Amino acid sequence: MKVCRALFLLFIYNVSAQQKNIETIYFDFDKYSLTNQQTKVIIDFVKTIDTTKIESLQIYGYCDDRGTDQYNYRLSKDRVNTVQEILISTGFNKSRIIILEGKGRVIIKSDTVENLHETRSKNRRVDLIAVKKNSYGKGVRNSLQDDLKVGDKIYLENILFDIGSSKLTLASKNELDKIALILQNKKTIQFEIRGHVCCTPDLYTDGIDNETNERRLSWNRAKTVFFYLSSKKISKSRMTYQGCGNKYPLGKGDELDRRVEFFITKI
Repeated sequence: MKVCRALFLLFIYNVSAQQKNIETIYFDFDKYSLTNQQTKVIIDFVKTIDTTKIESLQIYGYCDDRGTDQYNYRLSKDRVNTVQEILISTGFNKSRIIILEGKGRVIIKSDTVENLHETRSKNRRVDLIAVKKNSYGKGVRNSLQDDLKVGDKIYLENILFDIGSSKLTLASKNELDKIALILQNKKTIQFEIRGHVCCTPDLYTDGIDNETNERRLSWNRAKTVFFYLSSKKISKSRMTYQGCGNKYPLGKGDELDRRVEFFITKI
């Protein structure tokens, strides 16, 4: 019985490993070149994912908490570029890499961390995230560059908000800048911006915006995106917005429910 159980667990582990869609690559202190061992991690990752089922790849780079913000943003970007170059050299299609972002240093309180050296070493990393095709459900996409149709929803993981806030983060602004460029080339697309919230009691349908103290947080998030895109020369006549409150959780964690989506209304 124990042998059967061990074989079953081994089978489950192997299946899980084969379907792995997230990989982390670690760097030495103050370096953006990789050891042979970490280079092999990237190569093995590409070998194990089924590229026919992958819609896109997202690459995020990080540094530990030492050094200035400016230096670490540059270093994290260099680390991301290193990983991208290795991916491309293995034959991975560059056009499938839709997010390539250095996020700078990971801030920690050194006096509260039990193993400071280990924590810092884990923060000197690049995360590879392979997004499966249709991983968000039928009619849900993660890029405006696809062949879209009316009724499609565009869910972009990088347009997220802090708890209780409708202010755009730097990462969200960077993502919206890319979206604005795409929309300037796809001038016929019209869409509705839909805001969402997490973590509200069942008694309420929306969250409270800490800035206004109104229970219209999802509306304010959608409105913020609406006016940001307008400031990037996207005509207001192409856009509408609404708040969806907490009605449509993704089931992937609270952070991903603090989001906006784009619902295509006209092509």
